[in-house]
Amino acid sequence: MTKILFLHGFFASGQCVPAVALREAFDGRAKVLTPDLPLHPADAISMIRDICDREKPDVIVGNSCGSFYAQMIAPIVGVPALLGNPHFKMSDFLRERIGNHQYKSPRANGIQDFTIDEQLVREFEELEAHQFLDEPSGKAERNCCNTYYKDKVWGLFGEADTLAHFEPLFLEHYPNSYHFPGAHTPTAEQFKTWYVPLIEKLMMEHPVH
Repeated sequence: MTKILFLHGFFASGQCVPAVALREAFDGRAKVLTPDLPLHPADAISMIRDICDREKPDVIVGNSCGSFYAQMIAPIVGVPALLGNPHFKMSDFLRERIGNHQYKSPRANGIQDFTIDEQLVREFEELEAHQFLDEPSGKAERNCCNTYYKDKVWGLFGEADTLAHFEPLFLEHYPNSYHFPGAHTPTAEQFKTWYVPLIEKLMMEHPVH
């Protein structure tokens, strides 16, 4: 069966609105994986790679911070990716929000509280410094923007997004950009209307298996 891996945004979980909409849209047609990503980026990337090694998804779909991860992981694991409203400067986003917070959708472990601190900001800065490099570095995660994969990483940008404005940066590295009339986090209806057809098209044009 076709497998889709969804990577949620920073304040979200595997039970967020886009994740639920994705599962509903592909019910009976695909196995949709929507894990709760760890707070720290190195842990999140490790989890994503483990899932990819074990489940071998046909496509990775991200939103916001999840798209930040998807862009780096896709060429490493050899899977095409759809980046929904990618946020490529998570350190800036987090620096303005240092303090205690709660996730906006339920987490499987029941823990809803978390803290953003300077250490977490620095961890994202380290990844950001290498996210678009296409050169040998000794670390697979640092050789992310593979030339061969440029046509297999697509971007989808909300025309009413007030949080992330990274389409120009995306287009410096990837040619396939699309728009939908929504905000940073799509509604369930917007996800089914705009994301799902692109997911289907991406899998059809770039089959993994």
